[in-house]
Amino acid sequence: MKGVNFGGWFSQIDNIEEKDPKTFPGLMGHIDSFISEQDFNNVNDWGFDHVRLPLDWSNAFTKEIKPREEVLSLYEKAVKGLTNSGLNVIVDLHRCPGHNFEAAAYSEQSFFSSASQRKDCLKIWAILAERLGSVDRIMFEPLNEPVAPDTQTWNEVKAEIAGEIRRFTPKATLLIGSNRWNTPGEFEHLTPLDDENVIYSFHYYLPVIFTHQKAPWVPGRAFKQTYRYPGIYPVVEEKSNLTIESGSWNRQKMQETMRPVFGFRDKYHARVACNEFGVYMAGPDRQSQMNWMKDILGIFKENEIGWTYWTYKNLDFGLISRGEKLFEHHPPYENPLRTDFELVELMKQF
Repeated sequence: MKGVNFGGWFSQIDNIEEKDPKTFPGLMGHIDSFISEQDFNNVNDWGFDHVRLPLDWSNAFTKEIKPREEVLSLYEKAVKGLTNSGLNVIVDLHRCPGHNFEAAAYSEQSFFSSASQRKDCLKIWAILAERLGSVDRIMFEPLNEPVAPDTQTWNEVKAEIAGEIRRFTPKATLLIGSNRWNTPGEFEHLTPLDDENVIYSFHYYLPVIFTHQKAPWVPGRAFKQTYRYPGIYPVVEEKSNLTIESGSWNRQKMQETMRPVFGFRDKYHARVACNEFGVYMAGPDRQSQMNWMKDILGIFKENEIGWTYWTYKNLDFGLISRGEKLFEHHPPYENPLRTDFELVELMKQF
């Protein structure tokens, strides 16, 4: 698996709107214009084999969990268009009732304590799985970056959602992530499903103080500093829901942090993949960013780990940046196609 996320098309649209509300074309205008068939062609031409297609529930469903047909039909069309172009697709529920992975950095998510919200999530998956379950080349991801109060809670919830999906699609591959933003360390506590067609996924942004340095949505003074990679990071005495890494970070250290993933794979003879990784474009210096990307891609290749880069376009991590004022004069994008071809070419090597 080597692919890209289409984040920002049917998900995190609010993040895109808040960057430039004056020119935002509205929900439907954005969906109609953000990604086109040319983007499908780009993904194929660059040698990728799949797209992860995040969906925020509030864009496609009402509060009563009724489909917003004008959006859901376009999402279905996107899935089928991608598969018809020869790409596999991961249907990813990026946000669900009571759970927002971004807000989890600040507060506990009610999804895990609210039976009604979990029931709403099951209703959403029943609709998605029934409508898309017969599509070839498709995979289903129950929830992006769960942040449950403990791993046992997530182990129980993930099995419940997976069971609902399986009622409608007994053969499609499931992607199950680890708790606490899909961090690799949580694989020590993850339990496998009683299901033979599952890929277990993790996200990799370690060290977060490097990959997310100066990102405005990340709280804490530790993340406002400048860090290089490879590098040695000081101990910071600061409370945070996020891990604040310290010490020496290089390729060896990154590989060590993935040992729980490798251990899980070996113990359960499981398939594993990383379906998000990347570096905030406005944070580290360019050389450090490329050093990190070379190391992570090398580790994936050496250990036969499939991957999905975050993200294809915009949202501060994009291979392509269009209409983002922050990156209007960012050197990697200063070409007619506003594409970071250096990063694309690096990824093609792996």
